Amino acid sequence: MLIHLDARSRVPIYTQVVEQVKTMVAAGALKPGDQLPTVRQLAADLRINFNTVARAYRTLHEEGVLSTQQGRGTYVLDQPVPDVGEQRKLRRARLAELTDRFLDEAARLGYVPDEVRKSVEGGLMAQREEKGGSS
Repeated sequence: MLIHLDARSRVPIYTQVVEQVKTMVAAGALKPGDQLPTVRQLAADLRINFNTVARAYRTLHEEGVLSTQQGRGTYVLDQPVPDVGEQRKLRRARLAELTDRFLDEAARLGYVPDEVRKSVEGGLMAQREEKGGSS
């Protein structure tokens, strides 16, 4: 399970876990019946306190996203299919989160906005050419 945490964010770590799991479920990356890592395993993978993961799983359980079964594990529950507008909203929110993280890291490394813009434009152009050449 691919979760990226930002320790510098004002958003609590457990909330970041909750939101990212919800996004993965909404996007179909996690499907109903999929088993999640144990609390201890995810805590070790993310290098955070297991109580933080336990709190996130408890929140997701209370919101009806996950089902925790003692001795069996934690599983994704069936979710109502979000409408197209909700899917777009979730995708935009995820992209905004990725963009913010990228821009924060670039600024931390000392890049100025013009350097970042040129790099992103170059990367997009390279991707376009790559996709055009492989079709």
